[in-house]
Amino acid sequence: MAVKKGKSLERKNESSCCRIESLISVDERGQMVLPKGLRDKANIRPGDKLALASWENNGEICCMVLIKAEDFTDIVKGLLSPLIKGMVETSNIP
Repeated sequence: MAVKKGKSLERKNESSCCRIESLISVDERGQMVLPKGLRDKANIRPGDKLALASWENNGEICCMVLIKAEDFTDIVKGLLSPLIKGMVETSNIP
């Protein structure tokens, strides 16, 4: 059940990690502006790099997520480190 809370939508009794924060427009040059309140809440500052992750459904992009580049690096390291460690442990590489 969706419940309106401020300007965002959350699911009642579920994790509030995913919600619609705002609607943004794309201008004729393809640029978007993230609202100041959202930038402040996410601690996004001028010059910060953001990674854009997307998901496809039937050959079309259906979802996009922005991740701060520094956080994305940590996520990738966290996922790949155990894999690489396992490959090194099971290989004959000194």
